[in-house]
Amino acid sequence: MEAVHTQGVWLAEILQQSTKTQERFWLVATHLGDPKAAFLFVFPFTYFISRRVGVAVLWVAALSEWLNLVLKWLLFGERPFWWIGESQLFVNNKPKILQFASTCETGPGSPSGHMMVSGAVWWVVVSSLGSLLYSRTHSVVLSAAPYLLYMLMLAAVGVSRIFILAHFPHQVVAGCVAGLVLGVVLSRRVPEGRPLLFFFCFSFGLLFSALMLYAGLHKLGINLSWSIALAKKWCSRAEWIRLDTAPFSSLTRDCGALLGLGLAQYWKPGGWPLSWAPRALCLAVSSMGLYHVNRLPLPVQPQGLFYVLFFVKFVLVPLIVMVLVPGLVHLFTRKKKD
Repeated sequence: MEAVHTQGVWLAEILQQSTKTQERFWLVATHLGDPKAAFLFVFPFTYFISRRVGVAVLWVAALSEWLNLVLKWLLFGERPFWWIGESQLFVNNKPKILQFASTCETGPGSPSGHMMVSGAVWWVVVSSLGSLLYSRTHSVVLSAAPYLLYMLMLAAVGVSRIFILAHFPHQVVAGCVAGLVLGVVLSRRVPEGRPLLFFFCFSFGLLFSALMLYAGLHKLGINLSWSIALAKKWCSRAEWIRLDTAPFSSLTRDCGALLGLGLAQYWKPGGWPLSWAPRALCLAVSSMGLYHVNRLPLPVQPQGLFYVLFFVKFVLVPLIVMVLVPGLVHLFTRKKKD
């Protein structure tokens, strides 16, 4: 793998040197590909257009990110920003590269979570849009347009991950392929109308199975915190190391979102009957609500408390989007009509 990693570093240098003027674009692309964006941006946007697609987005995002975490624990992938220093191969010929605030993620690098989750989630969106366009226009060209945008979006996210030294190219490709497969498979069975017990068992089943895997590997003498130590050692700035990029943050986000999805469907089966104008209002209000929920500062010590509160934060996401905001808008618009 040394040769593959070395070529990946030189490719990152070429990208940084040749696309300096597009730095802002790459940083925006990497933020749009963040798994968190699937929960806070893609989910509410799609939900108020199509309830089924929105539920599918949240379902696929949670499962694909959970599987990505498990794969990262098993594959022990390096990240460029720490491998450059650890390998000692560039002492006399240091690459001219920069780190960014988004570079210093603390989990292992393979496969790319940005690519895997984005590939799965956006497949749900574009396949639904493509089917809708074909049913309305019967035009193969028009129905193929969303798939073209899908490929362009994934290409931009993938290049951005190499550009900021978060991943090697082979990790990006692996994440893309895995995400596409997961998107196709998981979008076929969307858990609409499932009982609360299903989501409760699924959420805590994923949580405890991941914890058991972690404990089992630890028992075998495998330290799964190795990547955190390397990230802290080689990150250019200590403040760029954030607890919300740690593997357990991904785990609690996924499990919290699934439990929240179950609670939302339990409290309001079928959702609120809203026309397009109230839906647009719901989207705007939900987006503002999720923005402020996401910005809520959480105590990083003790870490156990941080993860519990992080779990609760993402339980709230489906409840805000599917129950609280639509309920308030429905109440307000009904009173106005009366």
